[in-house]
Amino acid sequence: MVTQNIVDDEIKSIALREKVDVDKIIRGMKTGRIVVLRNIKRKSVTPVALGEGVSTKVNVNVGTSGSYVDLDLEVEKVKVAMLYGADSVMDLSTGGDIDEIRRKLLSIASS
Repeated sequence: MVTQNIVDDEIKSIALREKVDVDKIIRGMKTGRIVVLRNIKRKSVTPVALGEGVSTKVNVNVGTSGSYVDLDLEVEKVKVAMLYGADSVMDLSTGGDIDEIRRKLLSIASS
């Protein structure tokens, strides 16, 4: 993202969404006051900046447990989170078919 003072499109789009100068994002990243959450395996997931001088984010944790697995309930939670503008959703499932649960929840959150 920020190496040898090369600014990529992700940093530019983050700065635009945050309504701050690109240099502010870069300075924050270099000093450790801003971090960018992104997953290089998930192209449909929008990178999010966290830290000093950027907007407060809302993160929603969802997921099944070893004692309670209800995929429909978790899907509904993700839909509600997206409806109300959550910046990120984390699947913390530990029970059931975790790979299938994650695929389903990612498809809902990415749509």
